Amino acid sequence: MALSATAQRVQDELRRAGFANTVQEFADSTRSAAEAAATIGCTLAQIAKSIIFKAGSGRAVLVVASGVNRVDERKVAALIGDRIGKADAEFVRDRTGFVIGGVPPLGHATPSVTVIDADLLAFDRIWAAAGTPRSIFGLTPAELLAMSGGTVGDVKSVV
Repeated sequence: MALSATAQRVQDELRRAGFANTVQEFADSTRSAAEAAATIGCTLAQIAKSIIFKAGSGRAVLVVASGVNRVDERKVAALIGDRIGKADAEFVRDRTGFVIGGVPPLGHATPSVTVIDADLLAFDRIWAAAGTPRSIFGLTPAELLAMSGGTVGDVKSVV
């Protein structure tokens, strides 16, 4: 089955960046981490969920977190040296070129400051969004670091 134009754009970006990962598109939603885990058949913790924040400077900040973790904004702010806040759907689409629920870890319209949840490094295989709320791709933590240019840190909230 052919990929949608947006999922194909992510597939093309993966190839341009030298990665062999394959984008998969599904009939059912993979918008939330729980939906993605159920669709793939992996644990929730193996979902590399992308959350965009807006830095005080106006930059987009991409946090790629384990699907089981809530993000502690104070920890992320300390890691990047700038305050952050919630980003609305328009900001996310403008800065990344993708909709909430489909933001991949690469190929953004404007490069994002990226922070990777250290908990993702514990897995051999993880899954990330691929441009749409119905597409994902499998990758290793090392590939995530290479394709995103992200900094690893403790981002999880202890609730």
